[in-house]
Amino acid sequence: MSRKKRQRNHPKLTAFQNWVEGLALHAAIWVFRLIPVDVASFVMGTAWRRLAPLNARHKRALRHLEKAFPEMSPEERERIVRGMWENLGRVAAETFHIDRLLRKKNRFEADADDETQELLKGGKACMFVSLHSANWELCVQPAVQNGLSITGIYQALRNPEADKALRALRRDLYKGGLLSKSHQTARKILATLKSGGVVAMMGDLRETRGIQVPFFGQLAYANPVPASLARSCNVPIVLGRVVRKKGVHFRVEGRAIHVPVTDNRQADIEAATAQIHAVFEDWIREYPDQWMWIHKKWAPPGKTSAQKQARKAAIAKLDMG
Repeated sequence: MSRKKRQRNHPKLTAFQNWVEGLALHAAIWVFRLIPVDVASFVMGTAWRRLAPLNARHKRALRHLEKAFPEMSPEERERIVRGMWENLGRVAAETFHIDRLLRKKNRFEADADDETQELLKGGKACMFVSLHSANWELCVQPAVQNGLSITGIYQALRNPEADKALRALRRDLYKGGLLSKSHQTARKILATLKSGGVVAMMGDLRETRGIQVPFFGQLAYANPVPASLARSCNVPIVLGRVVRKKGVHFRVEGRAIHVPVTDNRQADIEAATAQIHAVFEDWIREYPDQWMWIHKKWAPPGKTSAQKQARKAAIAKLDMG
């Protein structure tokens, strides 16, 4: 019996499990916050570098890296994926110190184009769209330092107790609130953007109900929501990434783009989504060990007529502006 079915059949047991897991997470947060962030990040990163390759996802990451870099030697791919695990271990430890890291300006340097610098001054609606690079949670740090109230989009955890604890850690990042993905979220985002607000979301995740765009020379599943929302509200998209320089020190980069507006809405969204992924690809190529290669990003060859129709329907539903 699956876990979901067990939860439906035993609601009291599920509530107790959620409580125990939430308690364990609170204890972990308490312990990790006692440890200096540099030490916690180093220890967790080292542990993940050594132990995570024993996980089945290690082979998946190697396969994905081979898709992207077929000319690369197996030894180099192994080095990069182990570097990825070390980075993810560091991110796990640093998550417990997010609020403290935000206040330590000496750990960050910003690199933004002219338009992004203007948007960081506030007063204009925009979308921040980032990828899972280095510690991506900190991508909004320059905006937070400038006093922007950001509304974030995230995937809620199944355990409400654990979800509540992690939301609390991100409270200082998203003063405009955190919205979990749901059918009502798109409308709330539209309302925020149309009222001059700022919205942040990840843009490199797999979305099989979305569209397919070129990514490392192959078609990859892509989420059309950022481009669709930006087009509907006529706001710029700021593409952002975090680069881990050394230890717990980062460079945060921002680059503004605009979604084209023509008579062909679907083509506009596809073009902008492809542009987003082209920028992401360039960034990943620069620091391949800082991206999350375990994503099931690439699409299988071919596409049925039903899939094409579903894709068009999904995009059409986004046009609520």
